[in-house]
Amino acid sequence: MLKTRILTALILAPIAIIGIFFLPPLGFAIFTGVAISLGAWEWANMAGYTSDPARAGYAALMAVILVAVYQLPTLGLLWLGVLWWVLALLMVRAYPAGSPVWGRSPVRAVMGLLVLVPAWVGLNHLRNGTLLFGDVDNSLVAILYVFLVVWVADIGAYFAGRAFGRAKLAPRVSPGKSWAGVWGGLAAVALLSVAAGVLAAAALADTVLLLLASMVVAGISVVGDLVESMLKRFRGIKDSSQLLPGHGGIMDRIDSLTAAIPVFALAITLLGWLSVGAVS
Repeated sequence: MLKTRILTALILAPIAIIGIFFLPPLGFAIFTGVAISLGAWEWANMAGYTSDPARAGYAALMAVILVAVYQLPTLGLLWLGVLWWVLALLMVRAYPAGSPVWGRSPVRAVMGLLVLVPAWVGLNHLRNGTLLFGDVDNSLVAILYVFLVVWVADIGAYFAGRAFGRAKLAPRVSPGKSWAGVWGGLAAVALLSVAAGVLAAAALADTVLLLLASMVVAGISVVGDLVESMLKRFRGIKDSSQLLPGHGGIMDRIDSLTAAIPVFALAITLLGWLSVGAVS
């Protein structure tokens, strides 16, 4: 299993790096759109649509929606994403009592749209916007930073959870997660944000705002993870798919990012660090 995981990572990592950081805006949109559509194919199964035609149809619908929203103003869709994740937090807290409300397949299919579309819009908003934070003016840095927030939060949560994880965060959804892991992840992200502010030569006020925004993004990324765990537990499956040998599915890898990206993109736009760019 470990050998398979490493081999998959060695193959996929260069593809992901090239697709995210070296393609022009339209190529970036297509590359990330393909990934999101594959995630939709997995989500269809979590929504209860198990036949191949139904899953392919949901993925095709996702692709059509992404094309349709590509030229639309982004801020409204980012706000929609933020509102969804607030609602999602309430759903996780209520599980399993609230599952009759969202347990029907059509409702879960709509949930997938609310998870995946704002994440893709947020990514492209970051890619096409103009960033100005301290001495940094490359919007690709913003994409790298939100990825780092999620990864650092996961690492901090892993080690803090192993050392101090007695009080469980959401035992009915994901028994392995603990409150100690949450606080450890937030502490690690706080250090990351301060380091980022220093490296960017940002003003103290901007560094403090980045720290606060990063803490919110890290916190909401946990909700992204928990929502997918909740759907998989409801469906009785372990992984979203086996598309990535040794790693499960695409959704298993991007669940936290789907929540973090729209929140981060909206936050740095409202803070004035990212201006809305024109797509090309």
